[in-house]
Amino acid sequence: MPSICQLPPSVVNKIAAGEVIERPASVVKELLENSVDAGATRIDVSLGQGGTDLIRVVDDGCGIAAADLPLAVASHATSKIASADDLFHVGTFGFRGEALASIGEVSQLVLRSRERSADAGYEIEVDGGRRSEIAPCGCPIGTAIEVRNLFFNTPVRRKFLRASQTEIGHASEAFTRLALAHPRVHFTLRHNDRLLLDLPPVANWRERIAAFFGHDIESSLISIDNCDGDVRIHGFVADPQHSRGNNRMQYLFLNGRHIRDRSLQHALGEAYRGLLLTGRFPIGFLRLELPAESVDVNVHPTKLEVRFADSGRIYSLLLGTIRKKFLATDLTARVQTPLGAAEPGAEAADSAAVARHRRELVDWAKGALATTAASNNVADAEQEAQSLLELQFDRPSGGLELTKLDRVWEPALTSPRLEQAGEAAGRLAGHPLVERASPPRFDPPQPAKLSHLGFQIHNRYLVTENTEGMVVIDQHALHERILYEQLREKVLAGDMETQRLLVPEPVSLAPAEAAAALEAKEVLAQLGIEVEPFGGDTVLVSSYPAMLANLAPADMLRQVVEQLITSSRTPERRDLVDELLHMISCKAAIKAGDRLAPEEVTSLLEQRHHYQDSHHCPHGRPTALVFTREELDRRFKRT
Repeated sequence: MPSICQLPPSVVNKIAAGEVIERPASVVKELLENSVDAGATRIDVSLGQGGTDLIRVVDDGCGIAAADLPLAVASHATSKIASADDLFHVGTFGFRGEALASIGEVSQLVLRSRERSADAGYEIEVDGGRRSEIAPCGCPIGTAIEVRNLFFNTPVRRKFLRASQTEIGHASEAFTRLALAHPRVHFTLRHNDRLLLDLPPVANWRERIAAFFGHDIESSLISIDNCDGDVRIHGFVADPQHSRGNNRMQYLFLNGRHIRDRSLQHALGEAYRGLLLTGRFPIGFLRLELPAESVDVNVHPTKLEVRFADSGRIYSLLLGTIRKKFLATDLTARVQTPLGAAEPGAEAADSAAVARHRRELVDWAKGALATTAASNNVADAEQEAQSLLELQFDRPSGGLELTKLDRVWEPALTSPRLEQAGEAAGRLAGHPLVERASPPRFDPPQPAKLSHLGFQIHNRYLVTENTEGMVVIDQHALHERILYEQLREKVLAGDMETQRLLVPEPVSLAPAEAAAALEAKEVLAQLGIEVEPFGGDTVLVSSYPAMLANLAPADMLRQVVEQLITSSRTPERRDLVDELLHMISCKAAIKAGDRLAPEEVTSLLEQRHHYQDSHHCPHGRPTALVFTREELDRRFKRT
């Protein structure tokens, strides 16, 4: 058996570097956190070749005393904690004292620093773990750290680094997390001597968010703020109109530290339940403030994950805060012209297009004049026909007046007058420029019955209005939401309306489907679906929801079972009931293409305001689009 020996410090530091320093982005994160801990008001970051060749971080913080420079690059040496008890009251980003030692072990590091009270600065170099002597140097107040040739002495680690563009992407994300958390600090980021970001200090957090993600995201943010004792959650969540295909735009900050917590991310997703399509993730920028002793940040090598003393309380606070805010907010989708987009029809104002239209008009006028002589022969006959019809074409001498039209149709013209007009038209029939036309019909149209709240178009959309402008509603999505809320209330109250079959219907299923249906027997009973084993892979259906009377029990059960077995994981009882309610309400709702009576239109539009979340269907699709008056005026060139 090999003997046990004490590892040398160099090997220990390389092992620590393997845990803490994964890629250049890890170095950027550690150095930025040190600068923030030093109280810096400006931090400049410069990278070369994605950070593999150069990482330079310069700040104007408190600086490091000359006598402390050797300890700054030594392992497990720090000014942030002094005893084990301090680990439960950590108020800084760093506290382990191993970052600079680990970085210096796998790179060529130069550390320069100057305190505010010092007349000059001092520097120390670390080349692959070998420290130089302290030397005086000229430098401004603060600290400057240069890291060159990362992993130069560990070629295996360097071989696993990605391309420069990939590494700068990771480093930019680390920069974004720190810069987002500290909007009052001036940050700059350069790559290969090119300025990528220059973020001056701002008092409003929305401005820092807009600098990273654009004004489109910033304008969609909804502010939240709530407290529960000594715990406070505040920040912004995006309108459900804006979402992403992953959770990378969910930024959670615990006492200024960026963290990743699955429980809080789940709470954020639950708050958007029924507002986003499947596979879409909400956008959020949230700050969590609580006493340092209520959280353990020493459970992850990079301190990205933490452990809360009372995670359930924080989960409930976040979920309840967002849901309460959404219930008090109108989340109806609004049609807006994208920022920077050209105004509708702006191309018609182009000078070349105007000139072309002018030429076409002149050519048309010349052609019209050429046919004037040929048409003079029929002028007298036309005038005679018009006079017989007693139509007045004289231009009124006064101003323009609006005449109120009565909804009463006059009887058809008398036959003598029609006969005289027909004779005049007959005399024109022989002319080559005139075609013989049949006498006009004056059948009065039958006015359609309309709801006083709106009307249906294309048998799929309802059009109404509100104080903002015009509202276009998806009839299927709205009815689906209404049915879902009604079903949910009945299921919670245990008052689901069911239709019992006189003769239970046997349904043959696949073995896995039959097992899933019988396993979820109690859940299905809540929804009014009663199933019993009938031997083999056959299941008896003895009742089903009354609102699904137009769907065969066998088809209904197969669709429910498909919903059960397609889940990637075993769903909780509440989630399973919710998914089945989604399916039932979707099947029972009116469809696109169904023509609605005026009474049905009125009923739908009236019920729209009686249920929560009526702006989205249970699957997350918007039920309505609002065309504001300002947007309509802009598109009609009235502004």
